[in-house]
Amino acid sequence: MKVVVIASEAVPFAKTGGLADVAGALPRALASLGHEACVILPRYRCTELSGIDLEDTGLVVRVPIGSREIEGRIFTARLPNSTARAVLIDQTTYFDRDELYGRHGADFSDNSERFIFFARAAIEAIRLLNLKPDVLHCNDWQAALIPVFLQEFYRHLPDFEGVGTLLTIHNLAYQGVFWHWDMPLTGLDWRLFNFHQLEFHGKLNLLKAGIVFADVLSTVSPTYAREIQTPQLGCGLDGLLRSRSGDLHGIVNGIDTTIWNPANDSLLPYPYDALTFREGKAACKSQLQRRLNLPERPDVPLLAQIGRLDPQKGWDLLADVTDDLLSDDVQMVVLGEGQPRYHELLDHLSNRHPGKVRAVLEFLPQLARQIEAGADVFLMPSLYEPCGLNQLYSLAYGTVPIVHSTGGLADTVVDVNEQSLADGTATGFAFDRPHADAFRQALGRMKALWADQDAWGKLVHNGMTRDFSWTASAREYVRLYGIVQEKARLRTLV
Repeated sequence: MKVVVIASEAVPFAKTGGLADVAGALPRALASLGHEACVILPRYRCTELSGIDLEDTGLVVRVPIGSREIEGRIFTARLPNSTARAVLIDQTTYFDRDELYGRHGADFSDNSERFIFFARAAIEAIRLLNLKPDVLHCNDWQAALIPVFLQEFYRHLPDFEGVGTLLTIHNLAYQGVFWHWDMPLTGLDWRLFNFHQLEFHGKLNLLKAGIVFADVLSTVSPTYAREIQTPQLGCGLDGLLRSRSGDLHGIVNGIDTTIWNPANDSLLPYPYDALTFREGKAACKSQLQRRLNLPERPDVPLLAQIGRLDPQKGWDLLADVTDDLLSDDVQMVVLGEGQPRYHELLDHLSNRHPGKVRAVLEFLPQLARQIEAGADVFLMPSLYEPCGLNQLYSLAYGTVPIVHSTGGLADTVVDVNEQSLADGTATGFAFDRPHADAFRQALGRMKALWADQDAWGKLVHNGMTRDFSWTASAREYVRLYGIVQEKARLRTLV
């Protein structure tokens, strides 16, 4: 099978979030399963930092943007340790910038134009490179016009007649909504600007366009696929998604086990696996406590939180419970940055509970791995979480997650109870309601189990032996691509 993944970012070339991890890892995993795969993304300024040599193919895409024709060059490269390729679209006016999507918290004013160009340029690159794909796997709003362009402009070409399209929604909250006068930039007929297709409350909605036109839809966990069909988490598109519920699937993201693997992590003082985690995590915990100037105490649970300090990540819940939590015999470390009020909260906690709290208010990838190895518990009370990666990293490193049971967190963390602990399925602590009292109860259950280190060890072992590799996720995508191909085949028969 030939699969082309199209995304606005991909590791190791450009990254702002989990989309880049998916777009960079999935083609490699598909290639390892014997499929022909590549990823297409813009060539940003930061691409040069990847250290990967790019080959200028000499090919030029020409894309109509309104009344103008915009040119871009095609570069290619091999993804590290893989036969999978990367195709990068170079257009300096659009992509040679300090950031990918905006600056100082504000989106670039021409984001609509930039990614209209990218979506059409990706199809042109496929044509010029003679890739002849079976499936185009489009990701998020930046690539969501591709199924529309394919239907309106390319179906008459033999190489595109039977191509199927999959649109993956990584976070429905980001839809690519722009004023209606951006419609002429697409080159699409105004007849498509209607309630049933591209129009959304008088504006142009690129993600909606993809949801309407793609053969099959997916999102990054089965629970999130159900949640986005509700008014609470549907972000105004729940009715449309319900109308396509038969075509909507959920597949949990994988993690790159060549990086996130405590058995071969060179950053750890004592690499370990599911059989040696007691000695390994003890050594990593001691080193982390020394590095962060916390008392070296193996007997107290060391709790961690890594990521954006943001309400969506459950920081209002954390603000409600941490004072009481730190009154007990625990330690806590936080890595990340975000809203100033949470920075102030951490300063307050550090002053009220000396020797118990350390906050590193920036993001340091190497420290993140050391925290995952040295911590005992990972706090992830997100209000919503399409998939989540930190709980997967935590399970791989033997760090027990406490999560609000939503989205991918509900699909990847099995709550501790008498039955799940006995049958070996329990991997963490989950609470159903995003309320402080429910969070406190989960924390109380964690502290009770911590007192029984034999039971705690079983919990750690359960998490470390779960398979969240990209190979497992890629097999699920291959199954889904088969559905996409069948839909495309039936369409050609009509």
